[in-house]
Amino acid sequence: QVQLVESGGGLVQPGGSLRLSCAASGSAFRYNTMDWHRQAPGKQRELVAVITSGGGTNYQDSLRGRFTISRDNAKNTVYLQMNSLKPEDTATYYCHGKVYGVDYWGQGTQVTVSS
Repeated sequence: QVQLVESGGGLVQPGGSLRLSCAASGSAFRYNTMDWHRQAPGKQRELVAVITSGGGTNYQDSLRGRFTISRDNAKNTVYLQMNSLKPEDTATYYCHGKVYGVDYWGQGTQVTVSS
């Protein structure tokens, strides 16, 4: 069964860092683009960052320079390193991938940035 499981969220003070992980079951995801999205309360889900199977990356313009997406295909895992976190980064973060035309989403991991 194909599955994505996020981890690494939590409570962090403004200016702090977190690294989110997305573990994919099976090896199919390593051949596909993966991405991170986030959804804050009362807001639409938005794209955060994208990484291709070859390691090419792209980011939401407002997050470029603070967030870094990476992947370890040997571990079937995608990461999101988040630095200089701000209260407005508070959201549930979701991992997403598409395999054989089917969209897969993780359950989400909560990130709260607050003093």
